[in-house]
Amino acid sequence: MRTVRVDAVRVARDERLLADVVRQAAAAARASALAAELQHSREQLVAAREEECRRLRRDLHDGLGPALGAVVLRIDTARNLAATRPEESDRILRQVRGDVSAALTDLRRLVHDLRPPALDDLGLAGAVRQQAERLLAPRVAVTVEAGDVADLPAAVEVAAYRITSEALANVARHASASRVRVCLEREDGGALGVTVADDGVGIAPGAPAGVGLVSLRERAAELGGRCAVECPATGGTVVRAVLPTDGGGTR
Repeated sequence: MRTVRVDAVRVARDERLLADVVRQAAAAARASALAAELQHSREQLVAAREEECRRLRRDLHDGLGPALGAVVLRIDTARNLAATRPEESDRILRQVRGDVSAALTDLRRLVHDLRPPALDDLGLAGAVRQQAERLLAPRVAVTVEAGDVADLPAAVEVAAYRITSEALANVARHASASRVRVCLEREDGGALGVTVADDGVGIAPGAPAGVGLVSLRERAAELGGRCAVECPATGGTVVRAVLPTDGGGTR
């Protein structure tokens, strides 16, 4: 009987030891998986930034560069003709004016892609109000509520503005809404909460996520945040994003 009890104690001890080993192995595997996910996210972010730099370089090199070069040549031609053929010189200068205007439009587009000027001119809340009026007024009543959104990191401001703009554009294109509410507020821990809620037709069950909805999630994920799109039982669509302001992720 003593031998049986000893064996039972040994088996129980071995089982506890095995359970501890399994738990530690599971924790190690989970940590390894999280590290791999983090590395993958970092690689995606770096790739996205490099692609953006490549796009900007291409736009500057292939767009503005040749346009400004052509302007210089036309101005030289107009100067050479000014004394002997003033009417032709004036015609060329009018063309140059059009070329410069087109180049300025391209430059404003590039600047807007980097950081919307309205954020510096009006602040986040003002920029969102301006965008809402541009996209939806006067056919849709829009309310923008903003708490303490001053002194946000630049990346958070841009992400919040882009997410809100895309959500408002989706309302304008698809929702058939009469009212939209936008809320920007700091949450516990300092994260920025962004909510865009409408009273429209919602999203059909099983409908595939479009490029716009995917971009909402990607913009939030780049900052370690999250974004969800829901259609509550009361109707309409709610876009809800949480963006950390300290460089850390949200759970």
